Amino acid sequence: MEQQDNESKKAQLLDGMAKERGYMHPSFLYLADKDLNFLAAYNALYGCALNEGKALPVKTREFIAMGILAYRGLADGVFEHAKRAIQYGASEQELLEAFETMVIPGGTPTFATGLTALMRIQAAGKS
Repeated sequence: MEQQDNESKKAQLLDGMAKERGYMHPSFLYLADKDLNFLAAYNALYGCALNEGKALPVKTREFIAMGILAYRGLADGVFEHAKRAIQYGASEQELLEAFETMVIPGGTPTFATGLTALMRIQAAGKS
């Protein structure tokens, strides 16, 4: 019975994470099998950091995440967080301006990573 409850909790957590993020990273699936409690705690922290705050809306929080991910050269992460920013009301123009803002503190590689994400979003919208 405990195994069945654990599998149900795992399925519910993973389903909620996929719906919230719009994707499911393979490392989350691995962690769900190895340490479900830690994954649940990580997911709670994610919610606190990237959902609606007291002063910052979700899309603004996503812009911040995109900037850090772009600086680190993590193009797939920028793409996923840009899609989520759009889901929460950001326009493609706002994304462009956020990426333009990144060029001064982050340099051209950061800017290019952001533009690549925006191009992927636009290409996906045309299919």
